[in-house]
This record gives sequence, structure tokens and C-alpha cells, in this order.
Amino acid sequence: MPQSITRGFAAPYTLYDRNAMPVTAMAADYLPDHETPRHDHPHIQLIHALHGVMVVSTDVGQWIVPPTRGLWMPAGFAHSIRMVGNVKMRTAFIRPDAAPGMLAHCAVLGVSPLLRELIVAAIDVPLPYDAESRHGRLMRLLLDEVVQMPSLPLSLPHPADKRLQVICATITQTPDDATTVGEWAQRLGVDPKTIHRLFLRETGMTFGQWRQQARLLAALEHLATGARVVDVALELGYNSPTAFATMFKRQFGVSPSVFFH
Repeated sequence: MPQSITRGFAAPYTLYDRNAMPVTAMAADYLPDHETPRHDHPHIQLIHALHGVMVVSTDVGQWIVPPTRGLWMPAGFAHSIRMVGNVKMRTAFIRPDAAPGMLAHCAVLGVSPLLRELIVAAIDVPLPYDAESRHGRLMRLLLDEVVQMPSLPLSLPHPADKRLQVICATITQTPDDATTVGEWAQRLGVDPKTIHRLFLRETGMTFGQWRQQARLLAALEHLATGARVVDVALELGYNSPTAFATMFKRQFGVSPSVFFH
């Protein structure tokens, strides 16, 4: 039975995120706009939701996690989670030594139908379980499935440079902002080439790529609440719904109208 959470943490989560078992899983339901305080776990966390969208923030970036995805959060990595809509979180904790070659950085992973069902089934596994039992084999299969899932482009890296932080904060708060690099350079008193160089060095993206990614991730948040594609496109500064849909499909492989279906 999932816990209904209105504030703070699911109290018994410490029974799972530091358990001696290689893999554990728990469920918690959250109300819209709930935000977990900044925290970390001694085990790896696979953050997933059957319903609703989660916005996960860390010092190095922000990730959008829709129901078709999961976020791999390394052990000891401080983060907070904001809920968009009613969120039915189903999360797995993985001991860092449970398998070789596991990711050491945050990544949004695809969640296959099999992995989704394994996570749901794992929630009902009593602790502790015998590694050679059916429960133990189920958990090993979950681990086998998650480590081979592909990572996906649903992140927005945060720069450390204070000047870039001003630019990025403006774009994040007003995704339709059309200020050019030249105009930003004038405001900040630097050469446009400096801004281009800093973006590449600190985010791995050009200024244009970062702004596009910020707009697309903002679009996911709006779409998750049931907003119409045409309204989202115009709100984010696209000239037409067609231009927005083309960019969205190029990035995510499906049109915005079917992303959550």
C-alpha cells in the first residue's frame, strides 16, 4: 500500500535506502506541487512514477522525469524533487556494489514495460528476502533490466559561472525570452564569443542548444498538466505549433500530443 505524502518524506524510506539487500523498492503518492527537501541516499535510487511528472534538481543540473522514464540517482548525490500533478512514485534502491559497471552520474533512463512491472512487483517483496528465492530472482532481473536501459536527453545542466547563471535563470523563468547572445553580451559587459565559449565549457551545449532544451523541458511540465499543444508552443516562444512539434519530435522521437500516452 503506497503512502500518501503531503509534506516531508515518506518516514520509512530509511528501511529501503540503506538496507542490506542488493535491491529494494517502495511506493509513495504525492500531491501536486509537493517538493521533497534536499537530501541524499546511501544507495543508488531509480526514481520512477507510474503517474505524474517529477522535476529533480541537483547542484549540477535539472532533470524532467515523465512516467515513461526513470532517473538514475547515484548514492550520496544531493537532490530535491518537485511534483507536477498527482505523482505515484514507485522507486527502487540499489546497493552501490550490487552489480559492476553501474553509472556514476545522474541520467534519465528509458523504462521498458518489463522494468515498469518489475518495479511494481518489487514493492511487494518482503524484506529481507533470500537471494535464491523467487523474490531474489525477481530483484536480480530488475537489476539486469535497469543496467541495460538507454539514457535519454531530459536534463538541463547548471553552469557554475555567475554570468551564465543570470542568463539561465532568465530563460528558465521566462522560456519565451528571445534575448540574443549579442544582447546578453552587452548587458553583462563581455564579448559574445566569451558567452559561447563559457556555455560549451560549462554545460556541453551552445547557448542556442541550452535555450532549446530549457524550452522543451518546460513544455513537458506544461503538457503534463493537460495544457494544449498550441498553447504550450505559443507560451514558449515558438512561431507556430508546427515548429514546436517538429522540434519536440526531433528531440524525443514522438510528437508532443502522444508523449504521455
